[in-house]
Amino acid sequence: MLGDLIASLEDPNVAVAVVAAFDEPGLLARLAAAAEAAGHSPADIVGSAVRNFVDTASDDLWTQLIGIMNRAQDPGLAAIRAILEKTLPDVET
Repeated sequence: MLGDLIASLEDPNVAVAVVAAFDEPGLLARLAAAAEAAGHSPADIVGSAVRNFVDTASDDLWTQLIGIMNRAQDPGLAAIRAILEKTLPDVET
């Protein structure tokens, strides 16, 4: 389930739709800022952040992610949200 969602993030339309489903203005602002700073589209940043997490996350981070997924109504969406919240830089206000 999560693997399929991660693989589908290669499609920019899917990546943007997933982030839009969060309805989190703060997370969207962080994504927009990261995309602008990197000179990439928000969809590219989503895919890159998730792939980087999958490739480098510690066992502790995976355990936390599994806990988040177990408590969520939509585990895949909750996982992507948690990954982005962990990996995207904060926006200075």
